[in-house]
Amino acid sequence: METVVRPETHDKSFENRWINLAEERLGTKALYVTDDFFAPIENLFKPERGIFIPERYTEFGKWMDGWESRRKRTEGHDYAIIKLGLPGVIKAFDVDTNFFTGNHPNSVSIEACWSPDKDPTDSTDWTEILGDTKMNPGSQHLVEINNDKQWSHLRFNIYPDGGVARLRVFGEVKRDWSTVTKEDVIDLAYVGNEGKALLCSDMYFSHQDNINAPGRGVNMGDGWETKRKREPGYDWLILQLGKRGLLDNVLIDTCHFKGNFPDTFSLLAADLSEGYDDWDSVDWITVLDQTKLEADKEHTFEELKAKGPFTHVKLNIYPDGGVSRMRVNGRLA
Repeated sequence: METVVRPETHDKSFENRWINLAEERLGTKALYVTDDFFAPIENLFKPERGIFIPERYTEFGKWMDGWESRRKRTEGHDYAIIKLGLPGVIKAFDVDTNFFTGNHPNSVSIEACWSPDKDPTDSTDWTEILGDTKMNPGSQHLVEINNDKQWSHLRFNIYPDGGVARLRVFGEVKRDWSTVTKEDVIDLAYVGNEGKALLCSDMYFSHQDNINAPGRGVNMGDGWETKRKREPGYDWLILQLGKRGLLDNVLIDTCHFKGNFPDTFSLLAADLSEGYDDWDSVDWITVLDQTKLEADKEHTFEELKAKGPFTHVKLNIYPDGGVSRMRVNGRLA
């Protein structure tokens, strides 16, 4: 029986401020890698920190939960070309060498380009956005950058070789709104449309950012789930819509939540100025009254009490539990 060793801590300070643009479920992929002999490049984009299994080996050597290249015996360094799942403005990086303790790179750097319609070529101009940065063994390296440009691809350089468990690229999603007309019905809450969960009462079991992620949840951990409430009250989540819009219909999905879905929910909304954050003073308007939910089911609501225009919505769940996804479909105001 294999022994699975998990990291003791995980610094999530960046996760509570920005979206991870390099998450695998958003469509992030490696277009090219110089070498991933020991461990495949795709591991870089997994959501959780890497694990370690002491007894596990492959035909190539020690199994590692990350990207690991061979020991370089020639000039140069290893690198990977990465297409971000969602293009955007990059605010920070988390370069995690978790469990890479004698095989981590000496340092890394990151370059970026803006090429939303095609993949980079040999003639692409790259801009360095993270200079040569020293790596420590088995550590998260949380680094903020000062750059307000939009990027679609990265060149992740490791010097000269070695292993990195995870690469997280935190920032703000930016989409091309010129392609959307005021007649188009879109999910105003969707992360790819710049929707962002801002805060919630609790996310003990799973993160608030799952609420507007792509697709349906893959399991019970891929949703927003609060702990069991042992005192009066209810849980809630506030989400900023990608654009100010008029609501058409709302979908609440309790996929995979069978014994822990909320008993009921209600949905409120508000039309707020940009940067508003005085949440105790919001005059919320009721969109959907408190309504019964069912287990493991998509619930669609077309009869709305108010349609806006709105910039923010507040999902209340009574008394607690888990919701896989929320879709707030509407038109640009």
